[in-house]
This record gives sequence, C-alpha cells and structure tokens, in this order.
Amino acid sequence: MQELHDAPLAPLTTFRLGGPAARLLTATTDAEVIAAVREADASGTPLLIVGGGSNLVIGDKGFDGTALRIATKGFELSGTSLELAAGEVWTDAVARTVEAGLAGIECLAGIPGSAGATPIQNVGAYGQEVSSTITEVVAYDRRTQETVTIQNTECAFSYRHSRFKAEPDRFVVLRVRFELEEANGLSAPLKYPETARAMGVEQGDRVPLPAARETVLRLRAGKGMVLDAEDHDTWSAGSFFTNPILGPAAFQEFLGRVHDRLGPDVTPPAFPAEGGRTKTSAAWLIDRAGFTKGYGSGPARISTKHTLALTNRGAATTEDLLALAREVVSGVHAAFGVTLVNEPVTVGVSL
Repeated sequence: MQELHDAPLAPLTTFRLGGPAARLLTATTDAEVIAAVREADASGTPLLIVGGGSNLVIGDKGFDGTALRIATKGFELSGTSLELAAGEVWTDAVARTVEAGLAGIECLAGIPGSAGATPIQNVGAYGQEVSSTITEVVAYDRRTQETVTIQNTECAFSYRHSRFKAEPDRFVVLRVRFELEEANGLSAPLKYPETARAMGVEQGDRVPLPAARETVLRLRAGKGMVLDAEDHDTWSAGSFFTNPILGPAAFQEFLGRVHDRLGPDVTPPAFPAEGGRTKTSAAWLIDRAGFTKGYGSGPARISTKHTLALTNRGAATTEDLLALAREVVSGVHAAFGVTLVNEPVTVGVSL
C-alpha cells in the first residue's frame, strides 16, 4: 500500500482544489482498504475516503488526518449480473456493459468518479438511477468491524441519497453488484424527454445501446459534464446543487414568488415526487435568479455551458468557489424563497 505524507489532494479531485492531506494511503485491494480503515479507527485518526474525487470540495487547509484513496480493480460479469470493485472507473464500466449488450446503466455514461461512490449518492442522470439496478452493496461496517452485504431494500435509496450518505462515518463501500437486462442489444426504455428528443424517438422507446450511450455523452459534453483537462467548464463537480423537492404549501408559496417576480404566465419546471411533493429545477432557479451561464468575474465562475456547474477557471481556491456558491444560494433564496443544497461532500468547509 502506497503511503505519502503532506500529499496534495487537489489533483485527486475534479475541481482540482484543496490543500494537502497529512497522510495519503492508496489501497489496491479490499484487504488493504479494511486494514487502513481499522488502523485509523483504532488510533482515533480522522479518515477521509477518496474515490474518483468527482464529488469532493476540500478546504484550502487540507485534511489533518489520513486520506485513503480506493484504487481497487474488479469487473466481473456473469450473465446479466455485474460486480464492480469500488475503485473501478465508472465511465469505463458503463462502456463495458454496453459492449456486452446489457441495458440498465447506459444513460449514466460520462459521469466521473468511481463505482463505489454510485450507491452513496444514488447516482442518476437522463432518467436512470443506480438504485434501479443495484442488488447488493458489499461494505466494511466500521461500527461492527465486519464486512457486510447490504441488500437493495436495506440501502434506503432516494433522490441523491442513501443509507450510506445518511451514515457517512459507518460504511466503506468495497463492491457493488448490479442486475442488468439483456434486451437484444437495445437500451432500457428511455425515460428522459431530452434524450428521446435527441434521438428522434418517443419516451418509453428502446434504442440501440451504443446510440443511447453516445447520445448521453454528447448531451453531457454540451453541458461541460464530461471531463476534459483542457476545458475549464469541466473543472467542476458536475451539478453543484440538487433539485429542490417541495411540500404542497412550500410549492404554492414558491409559485407565488415566481408569478410576482416573472409574471403570472410563467410556469416553473415541476415534477411529481414522493409523498405528494414536487421537484423543481435548480438550474432554472439559478438562471431566473440572475446567475446565467458564465456568471462571475473571478477565478471561480458558473460554467459557460450549464448553470448547475460551478467551475474552477484554473487559479481558484476553495474559498473562491464557496464564495460563489454562497452568492448563488443567497440570491436564489431572496428571489424565490427556496434554499439550494449542495450535492458535493465538503471536507473542512461548509456553505
């Protein structure tokens, strides 16, 4: 297991931000992961788990503890059942399932990060979420000091949330198991209107798997959501804010604010959510509150391609990024009475 001291963490994140870790371990096997976690817990050392770094905002002072980078490998396909090691690159895994002719995660192409992070966030895009295909998550339980297998029904999946996110200091994901679909080389039914329109088909239609993946990659690239070292619009964590989900009273109050500010004929995006609630669009809120694409004059700005992405233009600090995020949160709340919540995990800082 590789060990470094006073090790830079910024290069391990898609933001390319954050100070160093007092100690950085890189584990390439499940046994090394477990050993490193047990050592940190036994000594009372603060522990930061790092996967693909696509969902991390690390403070400029860094992390005064042990950062554990999970770099395990493992792609095992048996029929329609798939097991991924936590350190597998997610985009590569999606490509391999498409090549194998299996449907279920093809619309999650291009999402940066590691496989182990997908159940934590219940990663989703373009009408698919991993919760619909995950069958089990193998994790190390820091409370019981055992390796456990957690069934889908025990993961408490919801919109960008899970049991793992609710108990961030308890479970370390080691492996994720999926059940995919063999549909004669076709995708799962397309649920997302933008994807269907881009392919010239109707919602609910199936299309060739490679075409679905390529369309999603093209759509994501157009929004700066596919990593490119030369494109600062991709120096981000993707969507920085989750879409707000409002109860009936809060949604009616929100509608009133929209009509007062933008006129009675303006209708904001609204999608049914669990429990009689309504989900609206964070990107719409940000844009209509005056934070348009490319907003900002400093080293941290809103993406020129997508209002949901906050970006490092190359010389930003984490504090620059957080100042922009706070400005957006404050502006949206002042305009519409809705409080945006950050999707990335913050380390040593907060909004």
